[in-house]
Amino acid sequence: MMPYIPYNIPFVAVALLMGVSLFIILFKRNLIKIIMGIAIMGAAVNLFVVALGYRAGGVAPIYTSTPEGAMVLPVPQALILTSIVIAVSVIALMLTMVIHTYRHTGDIDAKKSRLLKG
Repeated sequence: MMPYIPYNIPFVAVALLMGVSLFIILFKRNLIKIIMGIAIMGAAVNLFVVALGYRAGGVAPIYTSTPEGAMVLPVPQALILTSIVIAVSVIALMLTMVIHTYRHTGDIDAKKSRLLKG
């Protein structure tokens, strides 16, 4: 038997991760830190979607030996796998843009990157 986990703990974790990521995105000027904030926000959204698919006492949705009782929802888990792949590619693209900005300005400050034109 699994120990009882209150329903609100994952949602509190989502709120904390979102708060930290918003703080980083809004108040930091380093482009790498801003990208880290965006990655944290993506993790918070993933955790939120997985927490919505949770069912108390549910079992893993493996259909080879169908167990008795309710199963957790498999669709949010599949969506999160897709989201992780997309997030990795978007973060790689953003880091490539930061490298390009650093080569042209010599700094990774967000205000200096606005000086780049065409």
